Amino acid sequence: MGFWKSLFNTTETATVSRSVNVEPYVPEGNRAAFAGAVAEPTASRIFFSTDRDLDLYELEELCDSVGWSRRPLRKVKKAIQNSFLVVSMWEQRGASRRLIGFSRATSDHAFNATIWDVVVHPEFQSKGMGKALMKFIIKKLRSEDISNITLFADPHVVDFYRNLGFMSDPEGIKGMFWYPD
Repeated sequence: MGFWKSLFNTTETATVSRSVNVEPYVPEGNRAAFAGAVAEPTASRIFFSTDRDLDLYELEELCDSVGWSRRPLRKVKKAIQNSFLVVSMWEQRGASRRLIGFSRATSDHAFNATIWDVVVHPEFQSKGMGKALMKFIIKKLRSEDISNITLFADPHVVDFYRNLGFMSDPEGIKGMFWYPD
């Protein structure tokens, strides 16, 4: 499997003119305690990254953990390469790290962005990690002066997004879709 894995871990995206951004996750309401904490070797820390050079097999495992259907890795790679913003969330424990969250956004680079593929590992759900991931990606999009942020939500997560400030189109416009026969 090492050969196949190496095909998807190339650095074709190295020419993308975005700096790699790694930021620690600081829990809300506990910033002072978090800032002064000394990391223990067995302690876990959470951080975000905008690096696009992800292990696609690790991303596939994350998506499997929440029951998503598998998608061809070549298409996932292409989607990541063509995204405006890619955000991954990691747990660092000692020298090892693991992917625990992911999302990406496409954009017209001026006014609009759409958030896709929001996923958080089940072990980290209901602990504020999804909220932190969404706040991080929104902050990054707003820093690029994107003012209209949209997403598509399955019925069971609509309330999650509503609690983050997303709403159904206030003008009642319904999205339209075209699918091949």
